[in-house]
Amino acid sequence: MNDFLDQVEVAAKEGRLYYLALAGTLAIPDICGALGAANGQATGPRFTAWFDAHVAPLHMAPTSWPPPVGGKPFLTGADCYLFRCAFLHQARTQHPNGAYSRILFIEPGTSGTRIHMSIANDALVIDVEMFCGEVVNAARQWLAAQAGTQPFDTNLAASVQRHPTGLASFVGGVPVIS
Repeated sequence: MNDFLDQVEVAAKEGRLYYLALAGTLAIPDICGALGAANGQATGPRFTAWFDAHVAPLHMAPTSWPPPVGGKPFLTGADCYLFRCAFLHQARTQHPNGAYSRILFIEPGTSGTRIHMSIANDALVIDVEMFCGEVVNAARQWLAAQAGTQPFDTNLAASVQRHPTGLASFVGGVPVIS
C-alpha cells in the first residue's frame, strides 16, 4: 500500500500527472474501507465513512474561506464519492446529485496564491496537489493505526503489492505487481 501512496504523491507533486494523481487519490478511501472490512470489499458507504472520518475534518479549518455553511465540511464523503464515480467512470467533474455544479481542481504554481476549498459561484475549487496530499497523509496515518489488527492485516496481506524480484512459481527475476 505504501508503494501505491508513494506513486500517488509523485504523480501529484513531482510528476505533475494530475489525472493519474486524482484517480489514485479517489481510490484510496475505497481501498482503506475495504482493508478495514470483514469481507475485504469496497462499498460506497465504506468510502463515505472513511472519508468523513479521516479527510473531511481537514476541510473545516478556520483558515478556510468562505467558511463552510452550517458547520459542514466543504467536501463530505458523500460528495467525494459522487465525484469519484463521475471522474473514474464517466471522466467528468460533475455529478447530477452532487452538492456543487462541478468540482474544479487548480494546478499548483499557476497563480500567485493557492486556492483550496473555496466556492466560486456554485463550484467547489480545490488545489489538486493539496487534496491528493491530504488524502495520502490521512491514509498513511490510518494504515499505521490499523497495523496489527484484524481484519486489516489479513486484507493487507491479500492486497496488490510490488514484488521486486518476481512472484515465485509464476515469474522470476523481474519486478511484478500482483
